[in-house]
Amino acid sequence: MWEYLKNWYNRKFSDPDAITLFLLLAITFTLIVLFSNIMAPILVAVVLAYLLDWPAQRLQQAGLSRLVAVILVFLLFIAINVALLLFLVPVIWQQSVALFNELPQMFTQTRVLLDRLPEMFPGYISQANINEFIESITQRGLIWSELFLSQSLPRLVGIMALLIYLIIVPLLIFFMLKDKQLLTSHLGRILPSNRRLIAQVGDEMNLQIMNYIRGKALEIVIVGVVTYIGFALFDLRYAVLLAVLVGLSVLIPYIGAAVVTLPVFLVALFQFGWSSMFAYVMITYLIIQALDGNLLVPLLFSEAVSLNPVYIIAAVLVFGAIWGFWGVFFAIPLASLVKAVLTALSAPDEPITQDRIE
Repeated sequence: MWEYLKNWYNRKFSDPDAITLFLLLAITFTLIVLFSNIMAPILVAVVLAYLLDWPAQRLQQAGLSRLVAVILVFLLFIAINVALLLFLVPVIWQQSVALFNELPQMFTQTRVLLDRLPEMFPGYISQANINEFIESITQRGLIWSELFLSQSLPRLVGIMALLIYLIIVPLLIFFMLKDKQLLTSHLGRILPSNRRLIAQVGDEMNLQIMNYIRGKALEIVIVGVVTYIGFALFDLRYAVLLAVLVGLSVLIPYIGAAVVTLPVFLVALFQFGWSSMFAYVMITYLIIQALDGNLLVPLLFSEAVSLNPVYIIAAVLVFGAIWGFWGVFFAIPLASLVKAVLTALSAPDEPITQDRIE
Protein backbone atom coordinates (compact mmCIF):
# COMPACT_ATOMS: atom_id res chain seq x y z
CA MET A 1 0.00 0.00 0.00
CA TRP A 2 2.68 2.44 1.06
CA GLU A 3 4.87 1.41 -1.85
CA TYR A 4 1.99 2.08 -4.24
CA LEU A 5 1.39 5.54 -2.75
CA LYS A 6 5.12 6.28 -2.87
CA ASN A 7 5.34 5.32 -6.54
CA TRP A 8 2.24 7.39 -7.35
CA TYR A 9 3.67 10.41 -5.53
CA ASN A 10 7.04 10.11 -7.25
CA ARG A 11 5.39 9.66 -10.65
CA LYS A 12 3.08 12.68 -10.36
CA PHE A 13 4.94 15.19 -8.24
CA SER A 14 8.40 14.68 -9.66
CA ASP A 15 7.09 16.70 -12.62
CA PRO A 16 7.91 20.43 -12.09
CA ASP A 17 4.68 21.36 -13.91
CA ALA A 18 2.63 19.39 -11.38
CA ILE A 19 4.42 21.08 -8.48
CA THR A 20 3.80 24.50 -10.04
CA LEU A 21 0.11 23.75 -10.55
CA PHE A 22 -0.27 22.50 -6.99
CA LEU A 23 1.49 25.55 -5.50
CA LEU A 24 -0.59 27.96 -7.58
CA LEU A 25 -3.85 26.33 -6.49
CA ALA A 26 -2.76 26.22 -2.85
CA ILE A 27 -1.74 29.90 -2.82
CA THR A 28 -4.91 30.99 -4.62
CA PHE A 29 -7.25 29.05 -2.34
CA THR A 30 -5.40 30.27 0.77
CA LEU A 31 -5.63 33.91 -0.28
CA ILE A 32 -9.35 33.62 -1.00
CA VAL A 33 -10.07 31.87 2.31
CA LEU A 34 -8.04 34.33 4.39
CA PHE A 35 -8.87 37.56 2.57
CA SER A 36 -12.28 36.83 1.04
CA ASN A 37 -13.85 39.99 2.50
CA ILE A 38 -11.09 42.21 1.14
CA MET A 39 -11.09 40.49 -2.24
CA ALA A 40 -14.90 40.51 -2.60
CA PRO A 41 -15.02 43.62 -4.86
CA ILE A 42 -12.32 42.13 -7.09
CA LEU A 43 -14.15 38.81 -7.33
CA VAL A 44 -17.42 40.56 -8.20
CA ALA A 45 -15.65 42.65 -10.82
CA VAL A 46 -13.98 39.59 -12.34
CA VAL A 47 -17.34 37.80 -12.62
CA LEU A 48 -19.04 40.77 -14.27
CA ALA A 49 -16.03 41.41 -16.52
CA TYR A 50 -16.25 37.82 -17.75
CA LEU A 51 -19.96 38.39 -18.45
CA LEU A 52 -19.41 41.65 -20.35
CA ASP A 53 -16.34 40.52 -22.28
CA TRP A 54 -18.46 38.32 -24.56
CA PRO A 55 -20.59 41.16 -26.04
CA ALA A 56 -17.46 43.34 -26.25
CA GLN A 57 -15.76 40.64 -28.33
CA ARG A 58 -18.81 40.42 -30.61
CA LEU A 59 -18.69 44.18 -31.20
CA GLN A 60 -14.98 43.91 -32.01
CA GLN A 61 -15.75 41.23 -34.57
CA ALA A 62 -18.29 43.64 -36.08
CA GLY A 63 -15.45 46.10 -36.75
CA LEU A 64 -15.33 48.34 -33.68
CA SER A 65 -12.15 49.02 -31.75
CA ARG A 66 -11.66 47.44 -28.34
CA LEU A 67 -12.05 50.78 -26.54
CA VAL A 68 -15.28 51.73 -28.34
CA ALA A 69 -16.73 48.25 -27.81
CA VAL A 70 -15.89 48.33 -24.10
CA ILE A 71 -17.40 51.81 -23.65
CA LEU A 72 -20.66 50.80 -25.39
CA VAL A 73 -21.00 47.58 -23.40
CA PHE A 74 -20.12 49.31 -20.13
CA LEU A 75 -22.64 52.12 -20.69
CA LEU A 76 -25.35 49.57 -21.52
CA PHE A 77 -24.47 47.65 -18.34
CA ILE A 78 -24.73 50.82 -16.23
CA ALA A 79 -28.05 51.77 -17.89
CA ILE A 80 -29.56 48.34 -17.17
CA ASN A 81 -28.50 48.47 -13.53
CA VAL A 82 -29.88 52.01 -13.10
CA ALA A 83 -33.19 50.89 -14.62
CA LEU A 84 -33.34 47.94 -12.21
CA LEU A 85 -32.64 50.20 -9.24
CA LEU A 86 -35.30 52.70 -10.28
CA PHE A 87 -38.09 50.34 -11.33
CA LEU A 88 -37.58 46.77 -10.14
CA VAL A 89 -36.01 47.24 -6.70
CA PRO A 90 -38.80 49.52 -5.33
CA VAL A 91 -41.45 46.99 -6.41
CA ILE A 92 -39.54 44.13 -4.79
CA TRP A 93 -39.14 46.15 -1.59
CA GLN A 94 -42.84 47.03 -1.42
CA GLN A 95 -43.93 43.45 -2.02
CA SER A 96 -41.40 42.16 0.52
CA VAL A 97 -42.72 44.51 3.21
CA ALA A 98 -46.34 43.60 2.38
CA LEU A 99 -45.55 39.90 2.45
CA PHE A 100 -43.72 40.21 5.78
CA ASN A 101 -46.69 42.05 7.33
CA GLU A 102 -49.09 39.42 6.02
CA LEU A 103 -47.10 36.41 7.22
CA PRO A 104 -48.94 35.97 10.59
CA GLN A 105 -52.33 35.89 8.86
CA MET A 106 -50.90 33.65 6.13
CA PHE A 107 -49.59 31.09 8.63
CA THR A 108 -52.90 31.14 10.52
CA GLN A 109 -54.92 30.41 7.41
CA THR A 110 -52.39 27.81 6.31
CA ARG A 111 -52.84 26.05 9.67
CA VAL A 112 -56.60 25.95 9.10
CA LEU A 113 -56.14 24.53 5.60
CA LEU A 114 -53.65 21.92 6.81
CA ASP A 115 -56.07 20.81 9.56
CA ARG A 116 -58.56 19.93 6.81
CA LEU A 117 -56.16 17.46 5.17
CA PRO A 118 -57.01 14.52 7.54
CA GLU A 119 -60.67 14.93 6.53
CA MET A 120 -59.83 15.13 2.82
CA PHE A 121 -57.39 12.17 2.87
CA PRO A 122 -58.43 9.86 5.74
CA GLY A 123 -56.11 6.94 6.25
CA TYR A 124 -53.19 8.74 4.60
CA ILE A 125 -52.72 11.89 6.70
CA SER A 126 -53.39 12.09 10.45
CA GLN A 127 -53.70 15.05 12.77
CA ALA A 128 -50.50 13.92 14.48
CA ASN A 129 -48.63 14.26 11.18
CA ILE A 130 -50.00 17.79 10.74
CA ASN A 131 -49.04 18.81 14.29
CA GLU A 132 -45.54 17.41 13.88
CA PHE A 133 -45.09 19.21 10.55
CA ILE A 134 -46.31 22.54 11.96
CA GLU A 135 -44.08 22.22 15.03
CA SER A 136 -41.06 21.55 12.82
CA ILE A 137 -41.82 24.57 10.62
CA THR A 138 -42.37 26.78 13.70
CA GLN A 139 -39.01 25.79 15.21
CA ARG A 140 -37.22 26.47 11.94
CA GLY A 141 -38.97 29.84 11.68
CA LEU A 142 -37.77 30.81 15.17
CA ILE A 143 -34.21 29.82 14.28
CA TRP A 144 -34.32 31.87 11.07
CA SER A 145 -35.79 34.86 12.94
CA GLU A 146 -33.03 34.78 15.55
CA LEU A 147 -30.42 34.47 12.83
CA PHE A 148 -31.91 37.42 10.96
CA LEU A 149 -31.96 39.60 14.08
CA SER A 150 -28.40 38.65 14.99
CA GLN A 151 -27.26 39.69 11.53
CA SER A 152 -29.11 43.02 11.50
CA LEU A 153 -26.21 45.13 12.79
CA PRO A 154 -23.61 43.58 10.48
CA ARG A 155 -26.03 44.13 7.60
CA LEU A 156 -26.22 47.85 8.44
CA VAL A 157 -22.44 48.00 8.37
CA GLY A 158 -22.54 46.11 5.08
CA ILE A 159 -24.70 48.83 3.56
CA MET A 160 -21.79 51.25 3.82
CA ALA A 161 -19.53 48.71 2.14
CA LEU A 162 -22.17 48.27 -0.57
CA LEU A 163 -22.08 51.99 -1.29
CA ILE A 164 -18.32 51.75 -1.71
CA TYR A 165 -18.70 48.75 -4.01
CA LEU A 166 -21.09 50.72 -6.21
CA ILE A 167 -18.16 52.99 -7.03
CA ILE A 168 -15.19 50.61 -6.93
CA VAL A 169 -16.68 47.64 -8.78
CA PRO A 170 -17.75 49.57 -11.93
CA LEU A 171 -14.29 51.13 -12.14
CA LEU A 172 -12.64 47.72 -11.81
CA ILE A 173 -14.94 46.28 -14.47
CA PHE A 174 -14.19 49.05 -16.94
CA PHE A 175 -10.41 48.81 -16.60
CA MET A 176 -10.45 45.00 -16.60
CA LEU A 177 -12.31 45.11 -19.92
CA LYS A 178 -10.24 47.92 -21.42
CA ASP A 179 -6.83 46.58 -20.35
CA LYS A 180 -7.59 42.86 -20.70
CA GLN A 181 -4.55 42.09 -22.85
CA LEU A 182 -2.20 44.12 -20.64
CA LEU A 183 -3.42 42.45 -17.44
CA THR A 184 -3.17 39.02 -19.05
CA SER A 185 0.43 39.69 -20.10
CA HIS A 186 1.30 40.85 -16.59
CA LEU A 187 -0.15 37.63 -15.18
CA GLY A 188 1.89 35.62 -17.69
CA ARG A 189 5.10 37.27 -16.48
CA ILE A 190 4.36 36.34 -12.87
CA LEU A 191 3.78 32.66 -13.58
CA PRO A 192 6.85 30.40 -13.71
CA SER A 193 8.07 28.84 -16.94
CA ASN A 194 7.09 25.31 -15.88
CA ARG A 195 3.39 25.82 -16.52
CA ARG A 196 2.30 23.21 -19.04
CA LEU A 197 -0.39 21.86 -16.69
CA ILE A 198 -1.39 25.39 -15.66
CA ALA A 199 -1.94 26.25 -19.32
CA GLN A 200 -3.90 23.04 -19.87
CA VAL A 201 -6.18 23.58 -16.86
CA GLY A 202 -6.42 27.32 -17.55
CA ASP A 203 -7.60 26.85 -21.12
CA GLU A 204 -10.33 24.45 -20.02
CA MET A 205 -11.44 26.55 -17.07
CA ASN A 206 -11.52 29.78 -19.10
CA LEU A 207 -14.10 28.18 -21.39
CA GLN A 208 -15.97 26.73 -18.42
CA ILE A 209 -16.20 29.99 -16.47
CA MET A 210 -17.18 32.12 -19.45
CA ASN A 211 -19.86 29.63 -20.46
CA TYR A 212 -21.10 29.25 -16.89
CA ILE A 213 -21.38 32.95 -16.02
CA ARG A 214 -22.98 33.86 -19.34
CA GLY A 215 -25.33 30.89 -19.13
CA LYS A 216 -26.33 31.59 -15.53
CA ALA A 217 -27.10 35.25 -16.30
CA LEU A 218 -29.33 34.23 -19.21
CA GLU A 219 -30.95 31.48 -17.15
CA ILE A 220 -31.82 33.88 -14.32
CA VAL A 221 -33.42 36.36 -16.74
CA ILE A 222 -35.34 33.75 -18.74
CA VAL A 223 -36.62 31.79 -15.72
CA GLY A 224 -37.54 34.99 -13.86
CA VAL A 225 -39.42 36.52 -16.80
CA VAL A 226 -41.28 33.31 -17.71
CA THR A 227 -42.20 32.74 -14.05
CA TYR A 228 -43.55 36.28 -13.74
CA ILE A 229 -45.65 35.87 -16.88
CA GLY A 230 -47.04 32.58 -15.58
CA PHE A 231 -47.86 33.99 -12.13
CA ALA A 232 -49.30 37.21 -13.58
CA LEU A 233 -51.70 35.21 -15.78
CA PHE A 234 -53.19 33.73 -12.59
CA ASP A 235 -53.09 37.15 -10.87
CA LEU A 236 -50.94 35.66 -8.11
CA ARG A 237 -49.99 38.14 -5.42
CA TYR A 238 -46.34 39.14 -5.02
CA ALA A 239 -45.70 37.89 -8.57
CA VAL A 240 -42.63 40.12 -9.08
CA LEU A 241 -41.03 39.14 -5.76
CA LEU A 242 -41.68 35.43 -6.29
CA ALA A 243 -40.42 35.57 -9.89
CA VAL A 244 -37.17 37.21 -8.72
CA LEU A 245 -36.74 34.52 -6.05
CA VAL A 246 -37.37 31.75 -8.56
CA GLY A 247 -34.92 33.34 -11.00
CA LEU A 248 -32.19 33.68 -8.37
CA SER A 249 -32.83 30.13 -7.14
CA VAL A 250 -31.05 28.76 -10.23
CA LEU A 251 -27.78 29.97 -8.68
CA ILE A 252 -27.99 27.01 -6.29
CA PRO A 253 -28.44 23.83 -8.35
CA TYR A 254 -31.24 21.53 -7.15
CA ILE A 255 -31.29 22.98 -3.62
CA GLY A 256 -32.42 26.45 -4.71
CA ALA A 257 -35.47 25.13 -6.56
CA ALA A 258 -36.49 23.07 -3.52
CA VAL A 259 -36.17 26.02 -1.13
CA VAL A 260 -38.03 28.57 -3.26
CA THR A 261 -40.95 26.18 -3.72
CA LEU A 262 -42.07 26.88 -0.13
CA PRO A 263 -42.91 30.61 -0.53
CA VAL A 264 -44.61 29.92 -3.87
CA PHE A 265 -46.68 27.18 -2.22
CA LEU A 266 -47.63 29.33 0.79
CA VAL A 267 -48.63 32.40 -1.22
CA ALA A 268 -50.70 30.35 -3.68
CA LEU A 269 -52.34 28.39 -0.85
CA PHE A 270 -53.12 31.57 1.11
CA GLN A 271 -54.65 33.27 -1.92
CA PHE A 272 -56.57 30.40 -3.53
CA GLY A 273 -56.89 27.71 -0.82
CA TRP A 274 -57.36 24.07 -1.83
CA SER A 275 -58.87 24.99 -5.20
CA SER A 276 -58.30 24.23 -8.86
CA MET A 277 -56.60 27.64 -9.25
CA PHE A 278 -54.04 26.64 -6.60
CA ALA A 279 -53.38 23.42 -8.52
CA TYR A 280 -52.96 25.34 -11.80
CA VAL A 281 -50.41 27.71 -10.21
CA MET A 282 -48.35 24.87 -8.75
CA ILE A 283 -48.52 22.86 -11.99
CA THR A 284 -47.34 25.91 -13.94
CA TYR A 285 -44.48 26.42 -11.50
CA LEU A 286 -43.44 22.75 -11.71
CA ILE A 287 -43.57 22.86 -15.52
CA ILE A 288 -41.26 25.90 -15.51
CA GLN A 289 -38.83 24.08 -13.22
CA ALA A 290 -38.95 20.97 -15.41
CA LEU A 291 -38.35 22.96 -18.61
CA ASP A 292 -35.48 24.79 -16.95
CA GLY A 293 -33.74 21.60 -15.88
CA ASN A 294 -34.41 19.50 -18.96
CA LEU A 295 -34.42 22.03 -21.80
CA LEU A 296 -32.94 25.41 -20.87
CA VAL A 297 -29.91 24.20 -18.90
CA PRO A 298 -28.71 21.76 -21.63
CA LEU A 299 -29.05 24.52 -24.23
CA LEU A 300 -27.22 27.19 -22.22
CA PHE A 301 -24.51 24.95 -20.78
CA SER A 302 -23.85 22.75 -23.80
CA GLU A 303 -20.11 23.53 -23.59
CA ALA A 304 -19.86 22.77 -19.89
CA VAL A 305 -18.32 19.58 -18.56
CA SER A 306 -21.03 17.08 -17.65
CA LEU A 307 -21.06 16.47 -13.92
CA ASN A 308 -23.11 13.96 -11.99
CA PRO A 309 -25.80 15.56 -9.73
CA VAL A 310 -24.13 13.94 -6.71
CA TYR A 311 -20.89 15.83 -7.45
CA ILE A 312 -22.79 19.09 -8.02
CA ILE A 313 -24.70 18.87 -4.73
CA ALA A 314 -21.51 17.91 -2.89
CA ALA A 315 -19.72 20.89 -4.47
CA VAL A 316 -22.54 23.23 -3.41
CA LEU A 317 -22.34 22.01 0.19
CA VAL A 318 -18.54 21.99 0.45
CA PHE A 319 -17.69 25.23 -1.35
CA GLY A 320 -20.75 26.98 0.11
CA ALA A 321 -19.53 26.14 3.61
CA ILE A 322 -16.06 27.50 2.77
CA TRP A 323 -16.90 30.66 0.80
CA GLY A 324 -20.60 31.30 1.37
CA PHE A 325 -22.52 32.80 -1.56
CA TRP A 326 -19.55 32.83 -3.93
CA GLY A 327 -18.80 29.21 -3.12
CA VAL A 328 -22.39 28.31 -4.03
CA PHE A 329 -22.33 30.47 -7.18
CA PHE A 330 -19.08 28.94 -8.42
CA ALA A 331 -19.84 25.41 -7.21
CA ILE A 332 -20.05 23.99 -10.74
CA PRO A 333 -16.90 25.78 -12.07
CA LEU A 334 -14.99 24.77 -8.95
CA ALA A 335 -16.12 21.17 -9.34
CA SER A 336 -15.06 21.41 -12.99
CA LEU A 337 -11.70 22.78 -11.81
CA VAL A 338 -11.19 19.78 -9.57
CA LYS A 339 -12.06 17.49 -12.47
CA ALA A 340 -9.73 19.38 -14.84
CA VAL A 341 -6.85 19.16 -12.34
CA LEU A 342 -7.39 15.43 -11.82
CA THR A 343 -7.56 14.93 -15.59
CA ALA A 344 -4.35 16.90 -16.11
CA LEU A 345 -2.51 14.97 -13.40
CA SER A 346 -3.72 11.62 -14.71
CA ALA A 347 -2.85 12.41 -18.33
CA PRO A 348 0.47 11.17 -19.73
CA ASP A 349 3.31 13.66 -19.69
CA GLU A 350 3.60 15.91 -22.72
CA PRO A 351 6.66 17.81 -23.89
CA ILE A 352 6.74 21.49 -23.08
CA THR A 353 6.39 23.50 -26.26
CA GLN A 354 7.25 27.13 -26.76
CA ASP A 355 3.68 28.13 -27.70
CA ARG A 356 2.39 26.77 -24.37
CA ILE A 357 4.92 28.86 -22.47
CA GLU A 358 4.38 32.12 -24.30
